Amino acid sequence: MRRRAVAFSIFFIGEAVHKRAMDKKPKTSADAADFAHIRDWVFDLDNTLYPHHINLFAQIDVNMTDYVQELLQLERDEARALQKRYYHEHGTTLQGLMRNHGIDPDGFLEKAHAIDYSILIPNPELGEAIKALPGRKFIFTNGSVPHAEAAARALGILDNFDDIFDIVAAGYVPKPAGETYDKFASLHQVDTANAAMFEDLPRNLTVPKTLGMRTILLTPRNLDEVLMERWETFSEEDDHIDYLTDDLATFLKGVVPA
Repeated sequence: MRRRAVAFSIFFIGEAVHKRAMDKKPKTSADAADFAHIRDWVFDLDNTLYPHHINLFAQIDVNMTDYVQELLQLERDEARALQKRYYHEHGTTLQGLMRNHGIDPDGFLEKAHAIDYSILIPNPELGEAIKALPGRKFIFTNGSVPHAEAAARALGILDNFDDIFDIVAAGYVPKPAGETYDKFASLHQVDTANAAMFEDLPRNLTVPKTLGMRTILLTPRNLDEVLMERWETFSEEDDHIDYLTDDLATFLKGVVPA
């Protein structure tokens, strides 16, 4: 009898653990009730306000490699490898270059964002969905204000945001550093318990979740069509993510009851 009791206990404990794991799985369609208290809406820029497959960042990536190659007089492959290493180790290539080579950050940002924004297509549907959200709307980016303004203007959604918090305002310390989220919240007096954050990188939503924010991860519509590293994609271990979506405009429409 004792063995049966132990077996049943193990079974029910296992079921409870499984249920908790299932409960943590992110939802894929907006539940308006989950967002009724939200008054501050925070959006990452690249691969969030526009789809990943547009790959605007590819141009920035080339410019950054050019900068590293010229700065350090390296072969192309060496420059790219170092650029990527700094990105992995410091959160941005810029932070790595500042710490290791003392570069001028403003000059780097200007060169990195010297790109063609015409590949971005105006998205009036997204603009209307953002406009309909109750409360304030922010862009929170590891890029610069001029880059965010140019991209949002090309998308036709710039006028729907109250402000942009960029890498300069963050003191050049990029997401996912906790101090950067604290600076953002303090500067704009954001009550994080009544805020939601939209991002394309799972690791950038870890701190927002600990701060009590609703977290939404933007995912590519077809992973086979984009190049992403393993850490850039959602996994079952990412229990800090409340929602997954590959269509921001449609998701936002579901947030606000008709």
